[in-house]
Amino acid sequence: MASRKPVSLVKGEDSAGRIYPDEPDRFREDTVDPFLTWCVKQGSSDISIQTERVVYNDISGTLYPATYRSMDASDMSAFLHRIYGPDAQARLASGKDLDVSYEIRPDRYSRIRFRVNITAIQAKGRDAAQITMRALPTEPPKMSDLNIEQHIIDNWAPRQGMVVVTGPTGSGKSTLLAAGNRMLLERAEGCGKMLTYEAPIEFTYDTIKSPRSLVSQSEIPRHLADFAHGVRNALRRKPNIIMVGEARDRETISAAIEAAQTGHAVYTTTHTTGVSSTVRRMISSFEKEERGERAYALMETLRMIVTQSLVPKVSGGRMGIREWMVFPDEVREKLLDMNFEEWTNEIERMIPSYGQTMNKSASDAFENGDITKRHYLLLTGGGA
Repeated sequence: MASRKPVSLVKGEDSAGRIYPDEPDRFREDTVDPFLTWCVKQGSSDISIQTERVVYNDISGTLYPATYRSMDASDMSAFLHRIYGPDAQARLASGKDLDVSYEIRPDRYSRIRFRVNITAIQAKGRDAAQITMRALPTEPPKMSDLNIEQHIIDNWAPRQGMVVVTGPTGSGKSTLLAAGNRMLLERAEGCGKMLTYEAPIEFTYDTIKSPRSLVSQSEIPRHLADFAHGVRNALRRKPNIIMVGEARDRETISAAIEAAQTGHAVYTTTHTTGVSSTVRRMISSFEKEERGERAYALMETLRMIVTQSLVPKVSGGRMGIREWMVFPDEVREKLLDMNFEEWTNEIERMIPSYGQTMNKSASDAFENGDITKRHYLLLTGGGA
């Protein structure tokens, strides 16, 4: 007698809680894409696939089971092979987590893209894995979609020099960079040749019409070994704009400075919070004996630093709260005449005149009723 799938006890009208109706007895590589496509159609922002657990859809911040069965080793192998390739398990066993992008093309004219993290875990006493898949928009947002302040927009496109977007993990740095890229592409004059180096590629620009622009995206380490290699590669390709996904080490920061000094507009991110602390952290990445020279080279190239935090809105969803500062000629000249060890305090004093502090942005959001007092205090240092 043929077995049948159990009946779902979830109420039918709760579409967010639906179980995948075509769940196979065992996932194979050819059944992975249809399942992921179905999850996205349910409104899932994040799909969590973990050994010995059912698959979960994150829909509006709540986890809903998407399968009846828990995933066993065979199921996980199918997902890993399809999403990453045959050497996924070997790389996990070596102690590395994996960050990649993954794309499904349901037809010639549409695509579904994911940012993927794969991490080794332990499940029921054995080595296992968790796959987290973030569904990405089909095209990058506009600056207006993110409610970016006009002062930031007005200073986003220097002829040359460096713009740094900072914030903790999950603060929307990549989304802000993508919105900035879209703005540059949609200018009447376009942006010329734009090269991006990302880990992984999150947003693509195929749907953005910009006949005077050429965008080339490379994924680290899939296409090139690291970000520093990417910047050196860019300098051989005559770009107008270089986007470096993350300035995470002295080699990458040095390469970005060199690119900005040689007439390019460079956009990058760091995992820092605050304008002055970003400058301090970038300088401290260098050896003590070279910090002075590198600090002045950095200051010569800086054009703007934007720090962003994402916080829940009272009305639902999240909003970006930002601190920023632009570095026009008079600011750079004043700082270059000072000892770089005095920059932190001087930059703090300058922010209200050449940008806006996090305290001011948080206060405005709180007074407008956009965020709660708790999040206001967390942003301004008044909360635990």
